[in-house]
Amino acid sequence: MVLGGGKQFVQDEEKQQLLLEEHTEKHFTAGEVVRDVIIGVSDGLTVPFALAAGLSGANASSALVLTAGLAEVAAGAISMGLGGYLAAKSEADHYHRELQREQDEIDTVPDVEAAEIADILSQYGLAPQEYGPVVTSLRNNPKAWLEFMMKFELGLEKPEPRRALVSAATIALSYVAGGLVPLLPYVFVPEAGRAMAVSVAVTLAALLFFGFVKGRFTGDRPFLSAVQTTIVGALASAAAYAMARAVQSI
Repeated sequence: MVLGGGKQFVQDEEKQQLLLEEHTEKHFTAGEVVRDVIIGVSDGLTVPFALAAGLSGANASSALVLTAGLAEVAAGAISMGLGGYLAAKSEADHYHRELQREQDEIDTVPDVEAAEIADILSQYGLAPQEYGPVVTSLRNNPKAWLEFMMKFELGLEKPEPRRALVSAATIALSYVAGGLVPLLPYVFVPEAGRAMAVSVAVTLAALLFFGFVKGRFTGDRPFLSAVQTTIVGALASAAAYAMARAVQSI
């Protein structure tokens, strides 16, 4: 009976492995990178756009708008890239502090930690006779035990080693890519008023496209995301333009 049961277990395990290999799930797994791109591009499209509109409202020349805009893009990319680096670095530092704290608890109070495993599994509807072997198996595998506690007790995922640098570079480059869009018309159109009109059209089109793509990646309704993103950018530039005109009239 035991041998037959063991053979059945092997067959079931092989069947499960075959099913996993045949089934491809279409989950999106690059969430952190997409988040960084969204942060960089959305701010890159909006802030320089609002700055250029404000300066155009103050009757600045295209050359002045372009110079100020490029300076803002450079400063903004550095600032946001640094912010992304510090945020990712803080997350990694927090993870490693909690990892060490959890390891110390496993070493010093293993029975308490084992009881926490049982409590976590019971919350998923498992009875003591069902989660008992799982607790025993984890206690016999210290590495898996630690990973289990980090994920299911603390809700922390192990960060990628180069996450901070990748985040900084992604946000900075995305900001530059977005920021150049509203400034390009000022390169080719000498008169600031006409350049602003072209910049408005180009940037609104870019905001629509970016919002649509963002909606596709994040699971939101693409058309609604496109409209929302465009409205935010338009309101920011309109506010900057109105403020510049109001200051100029004083």
